[in-house]
Amino acid sequence: MSDAATASVPVKGLHEDGSPERLAIDTIRTLSMDAVQKANSGHPGTPMALAPVGHTLWSQFLRTDPDKPDWPNRDRFVLSVGHASMLLYSLLHLAGVKEIDRDGKPTGNLAVSLNDIENFRQLGSKTPGHPEYRHTTGVETTTGPLGAGCGNSVGMAIAERWLAARYNKPGFDLFDHDVYTLCGDGDMMEGVSAEAASLAGHLKLSNLCWIYDSNHISIEGDTNLAFDEDVGMRFQAYGWNVIHVDDANDCGALADAFAAFKATTDRPTFIVVHSIIGWGSPRAGSEKAHGEPLGAENIKATKLAYGWPEDAQFLVPDGVAETFEKSIADRGRPLREAWEAMFAEYRKDNGDLAAELDLLLKGDLPEGWDADVPVFEADEKGIASRDAGGKVLNAIANRVPFLIGGSADLAPSTKTDVKGKASFEADNYGGSNFHFGVREHGMGAVVNGMALSHLRSYGSTFMVFADYMRPPIRLAAIMELPAIFVFTHDSIGVGEDGPTHQPIEHLATLRAIPGLDTIRPGDANETAWAWRAALEDKNRPTSLVLSRQALPTLDRSKYAPAEGLMKGAYVLAGDENPELILIATGSEVSLAVKAHEALTAQGVRSRVVSMPSWYRYELQDAAYKESVLPRGVTARVAIEMGGEIGWDRYVGLEGRTVTMSTFGASAPIAKLQDKFGFTVDNVVKVAREVLGKD
Repeated sequence: MSDAATASVPVKGLHEDGSPERLAIDTIRTLSMDAVQKANSGHPGTPMALAPVGHTLWSQFLRTDPDKPDWPNRDRFVLSVGHASMLLYSLLHLAGVKEIDRDGKPTGNLAVSLNDIENFRQLGSKTPGHPEYRHTTGVETTTGPLGAGCGNSVGMAIAERWLAARYNKPGFDLFDHDVYTLCGDGDMMEGVSAEAASLAGHLKLSNLCWIYDSNHISIEGDTNLAFDEDVGMRFQAYGWNVIHVDDANDCGALADAFAAFKATTDRPTFIVVHSIIGWGSPRAGSEKAHGEPLGAENIKATKLAYGWPEDAQFLVPDGVAETFEKSIADRGRPLREAWEAMFAEYRKDNGDLAAELDLLLKGDLPEGWDADVPVFEADEKGIASRDAGGKVLNAIANRVPFLIGGSADLAPSTKTDVKGKASFEADNYGGSNFHFGVREHGMGAVVNGMALSHLRSYGSTFMVFADYMRPPIRLAAIMELPAIFVFTHDSIGVGEDGPTHQPIEHLATLRAIPGLDTIRPGDANETAWAWRAALEDKNRPTSLVLSRQALPTLDRSKYAPAEGLMKGAYVLAGDENPELILIATGSEVSLAVKAHEALTAQGVRSRVVSMPSWYRYELQDAAYKESVLPRGVTARVAIEMGGEIGWDRYVGLEGRTVTMSTFGASAPIAKLQDKFGFTVDNVVKVAREVLGKD
């Protein structure tokens, strides 16, 4: 659609009443246009269209205090349409939200200054292209990958319900906040939003409101190119309350819709807002208003149509910010102060719960939280690490009540149900066991949302399905969330289920995510320490990779303590002056031990290194690394029932691997181990070849 064609799109009410409300809305629009234009990069059209939505929600309904933006009972605002980041940055600036540092201490600065807006998308600014949690105060979650914010918001709404069920007492409603999510056509096309919406409807999360910007425009053009369903009817089928607002500029209708959400107590609310992207510009209603600057002349024309000084840039008229901030603070500050006073009274009669809540909000754990973690006796037959993991999880969960989670319909297999604990359902928001359904992507996003609300959350599935949830795992790492992702059935050891269920490349892809600690423990006691490692990490996600098949429980009086896992890799057994190093993870550690014993009997000075976490090993100092993998020992063999990629950094040019270079096969595990070389004889053979002794 050309600029000439779009110029004829009727623009309703451009020269309206000159009210403070309209002045503030147009300030949001012009700041967004100017920032994108100066950066020569960004998405101006959606902030322009949705400025009335943002203004109405924030000025009349959102319960937050600009002076204390981390108040625990604040309403959450999630911008799932993260490309429209200038809408959020403009709102944060005009609301006068104050910056806090990583420790929650105020810095005395605005979270988003006008200078930050002028430096939109520039290196080091507080206004990156998509909102980033921890980077900009007031950003509740990192968004950009469409649908992710929708899933996060369901997790946040779940967290509020769980927190209320556990901590609220008669006369002390500590938690009653709502979660608002702004989403668009792209979010509605992504499967993760459908998974999350279905779960939210099932759970009847009446504290959740999604605001759907229905502008029928995507990057390629009109959404009719690929998307013409009635989204409102879809959400009715999910069990949501669906409300339509025919004109995004109708602030009265928007206010009525938000009021209807507040009055709805039995289901989540889906508000369909019909808007015109790039409203008021010559490119209104066109994909050209979506993902590129409007252009200097088009901006002038738009400002002229708004009744705005056409040459003014980054203009915030006198009184706009003050009035907008006052509208939010006058509502939110008294609520926050009353909450703090209520919490002080709550402590008097509910001291244990208050202390527990203090720990939760700080990300700390109760004293003695790991006191019941079992120590597993040496056993050649052993136990699957998934089974050991289940025992450890149950021991910890009984002492850490805010450690909650579940599986994607696989708890009997992943062993992640907590015995004696109820399920979290619409009729029991105090339950600890979550049933995410067969919704891996949605589960990952929901787990992140729960972690964003300070719960220690986990989700589980078979490792091969980590592919379905890689986006939320990656986002957890970007946001430095202590989310835990439990993956069982971790190798060709799955056996008869065959190659569709036997992960090969998955370890490599998980290890490739910066900031994700991927731990593959070698026996039951390493599994216990793996759970300890995951819980002690306050600012890092963990993926626990566990076996389906039984693993021998090593005799720790003979071999090194399993606590060595905490450093990522450790010398498990062998010579102090080795000529050969065998490195293994998970189910292959016991294989390496047996091969080491065979080599020792043959006069080879070998060492076994258990390396459950590459990430943790790389955090160690050079001296420790040298003590485990001496540079002078170049004869090395890595053993892992996964892909070879990445092992070259540890075995070097002269080393070898016993790994997978193909997909697996359907057969009993013993047959697969023989076929693919995971036997003592083959490991010994490869080791001797590396040593040049065959």
